[in-house]
Amino acid sequence: MKKHYFLLFFIFLCLTSWAQVPEKAATDTTRVQDTRTIVVSASKRKQKIEEVPVSMEVLRPQLIDHKGITDLEQAVDQTPGVYTMDGQVSIRGGSGFAYGTGSRVLLLWNGMPLLSGYAGDTQWNAIPMEQASQVEVLKGASSVLYGSGALNGIIALSEKEPGLTPQTSVKFQNGIYGNPRRASLKWWSAPPMNQQLEVYHSALKKKFGFTISTVGFHNDGYRIGESESRARVSGTLFLKPLLANRLKLSLGYNYQIQKTGSFLIWQSDSLAYTPSGYGDTTAGASTLSYNFGQRLFIDPSIKYIDLKKNIHQLKARLYWVDNENLSNVNQSNAATVSYLDYTYQNKIGASSTLSSGFSAIGNQVNSLLFGNHQSQNFAAFSQLDIHHNKLDLTAGVRLEYFKMDQLTADSKFVIPTKDSLTLPFYPVFRTGLHYELKPFTHLRASFGQGIRYPSVAERFTQTSVGALNIFPNPSLRPEVGWAAEVGIKQGFKIGAWKAMLDLAVFVNQYSNMMEFSFIYYNPISQQPLNPINPSPADLEFLTSGNYNVSDWVGFQAQNAEKARISGLDLSFNSMGQLGKVELTSLLGYTYMNPISLNSNPLYTANFSDTSTNMLKYRFKHLAKADIEATYQHWSLGFSARYNSYMRNIDRVFEDDVDPSPISSVYILPGLKAYRQLNNHGNLVLDLRMAYTFKEQYRLSFIVNNFLNAEYATRPGDIQAPRNFIIQIQAKF
Repeated sequence: MKKHYFLLFFIFLCLTSWAQVPEKAATDTTRVQDTRTIVVSASKRKQKIEEVPVSMEVLRPQLIDHKGITDLEQAVDQTPGVYTMDGQVSIRGGSGFAYGTGSRVLLLWNGMPLLSGYAGDTQWNAIPMEQASQVEVLKGASSVLYGSGALNGIIALSEKEPGLTPQTSVKFQNGIYGNPRRASLKWWSAPPMNQQLEVYHSALKKKFGFTISTVGFHNDGYRIGESESRARVSGTLFLKPLLANRLKLSLGYNYQIQKTGSFLIWQSDSLAYTPSGYGDTTAGASTLSYNFGQRLFIDPSIKYIDLKKNIHQLKARLYWVDNENLSNVNQSNAATVSYLDYTYQNKIGASSTLSSGFSAIGNQVNSLLFGNHQSQNFAAFSQLDIHHNKLDLTAGVRLEYFKMDQLTADSKFVIPTKDSLTLPFYPVFRTGLHYELKPFTHLRASFGQGIRYPSVAERFTQTSVGALNIFPNPSLRPEVGWAAEVGIKQGFKIGAWKAMLDLAVFVNQYSNMMEFSFIYYNPISQQPLNPINPSPADLEFLTSGNYNVSDWVGFQAQNAEKARISGLDLSFNSMGQLGKVELTSLLGYTYMNPISLNSNPLYTANFSDTSTNMLKYRFKHLAKADIEATYQHWSLGFSARYNSYMRNIDRVFEDDVDPSPISSVYILPGLKAYRQLNNHGNLVLDLRMAYTFKEQYRLSFIVNNFLNAEYATRPGDIQAPRNFIIQIQAKF
């Protein structure tokens, strides 16, 4: 019933705000206009958020700072409608659990994609959040402007540019983990701790400006062996203005070095903070591994405004990632991604814009785990944004070409004519509408298509981690989908306090969804084995007696899923003064109905609950809330996250995978009983208190997981117990 409390709270806030808005607020819009949120990612240009025809959320840097967040994944998990799961991001239920490979949500840093070349995943801890002006989360397919990977949405960060007044900020925090609720989970004699030091500086002198930041972080980890140490330096050099303020040059850089321990699955439900294999990385059964990693990206950019005020922008990125597996050198890998994007924005009349351009991505993977592979991705795009009085119309198209190695191009598109015409490129379309019904009331509707190509890891991974095998599938096809929604934004104002209520009804549909499916694998034919109707080759393998069950039971990425997700998304955010109290809030509730449209009995037999067609690793209800109140020098903050029970997972995680009647093999021992006992969903509460002195210094005390709840984001991945953070910030 907790979800209903969130919904009632939203309704109460809205009715209260509506009742107290003075009548003059309907016409006195100046003050509201001055503080409206401006976003960039929706159309590659600055827009007021209320004019964007798709659902968007914005995370302010203050929220990230005040909560003691240490990587972008933690920040994104505060966003309404968004759920993070062991490195995977799901917006409105669009993604499940994919073992850290592939992403249907595209991460953008300064308008350019930032996914790794080998796994197509996000390197969350390498993002310089301290340099970001804000975090924009766009919900729904967005492939027209940004290409593959934006099938489920976009997370976009843009860097703060230096101003005439130099700025310096320093943040240090120290954290300690408390004891878990169950004594069997505690493995330490002294509590594990974590520390972070962050320094940022920016300055602008005449035509030259720069930003620079450095971060050092160490975490002992609340699970055995899951330690993390990293250091990063990043920034941008700016040269502006040239040619009468019409030319700007910049060069961004980011380098990080790190050593991490990777925990995959538990030893048992009673030893959930102990990795399978008890942390002995020399043992073949261990699922713990240590990695030494480096991340580097260099971003040159040129922006030019011609004499007709048209904008030409050329951006490039060289992105190199190297992971050395210190526990098993055969699982090391490296990749280099080269990216180029040219965008031309042509002003049409006084208020309409045509954005067109092209992009090119080259990817080179050198890996002992995946093998060596290369791919090319070329695209041309165009989007027209028309503004007329209170109406905004958006329409766009993108043509994508993608090819990996010598395989057939993944971007082939068949036009269903009499002769079945085949195009070498894949088209995706987008359209949207916004209408200002009255001051502070905005209606919108949108439809967008998306596509995602298989990553190298999804196609070519062949490895084993403990009792978990992953098998390759070079014949994977790209997944495609579309997202549609209608919504309304309603603004409110009480004195100096301003708020925005957003309500959207949405439908997302996907085909050929890539997911890791449990299979019996024939290592001779290198094809999935059919246990119901085995082929002659399968029978020959099964009767040969040359292989153990651990050699042919595991997971393979397959185009196994066709799905539809419909639902309702409600969010409420506010900021400003209510009397003598400054009140800031970000709240949201999302109802989702994620259903599988695949009725193949071979597929549905892998559901842990075959009585439902609910997608695996999803749930129906998701609620987020963050509220902070400041009075004079004191601040008090409250944060809550709730998700309902994850009803369906892979059946194999609960059952014996060894078909032999005389032996048993469990990937996650004890999971079935654990899920039966913990089937009520997850509620996590965080608290924080801060004191600001001399206007430059802020001392905070933060308690995460205040109720010491035991919860898991995916099977075998129980999260941190209650933990405490002391933080001090200084800004000059």
